[in-house]
Amino acid sequence: MHTESHRSHHIGWLRASVLGANDGLLSTASLLMGVAAANASTQTLLITGLAGLVAGAMSMAAGEYVSVSSQADTEQADLAKEKWELEHLPERELEELNQIYQARGLTPELAIQVATQLTAHNALEAHARDELGISDLTQAKPVQAALASAASFAVGAALPLIVVLAAPKDTLIWAIGMATVLLLVLLGWVSAKTGNAPVGKAIARILFWGILAMGISALVGHLFGVSPA
Repeated sequence: MHTESHRSHHIGWLRASVLGANDGLLSTASLLMGVAAANASTQTLLITGLAGLVAGAMSMAAGEYVSVSSQADTEQADLAKEKWELEHLPERELEELNQIYQARGLTPELAIQVATQLTAHNALEAHARDELGISDLTQAKPVQAALASAASFAVGAALPLIVVLAAPKDTLIWAIGMATVLLLVLLGWVSAKTGNAPVGKAIARILFWGILAMGISALVGHLFGVSPA
């Protein structure tokens, strides 16, 4: 049997993971650069970064769960409506499939034959896939999205904290900035390769917004900073 594996099979967790890692890395690095520009101590930076990691991971998990749960609720409501229509208006539902397949290029004779056979096999599945656009590959999975987002955010946020621990105090801002740029390039490359997307475009996009966020954060920290004790 010939089998194929496509990136779209993993679109749910892949989207959440890439978003979480990018958000964790960028938000934590920007936060640390802003605080570092205000002449904060290394201990303050570590506490700030750790608090940002925990709060961000929980926020990402909650946000993804609520968002994807809303999508799942909408899908379930549509499926329930479709199930009722199949039970009470089967002829109309069969004609809907017939028209869908004709619009996709099948002849009227073949379209009604396909619609009839798919209805006999699994009418709800046929309507979910071809009328509503819902399938196993695209169906919302709230718990999976929440866990992927939280874990990837935590991993991304931990990387700038490692830089804080390793770099000298007087070079922290530059060290965090350079390390984050390199990691953003790597993240852009990984996300592009995993999703089979253009690498250059993905890297340029993530670098532009990353450098902008870190630059503004550092400027705000510098403007509202305090003198060293």
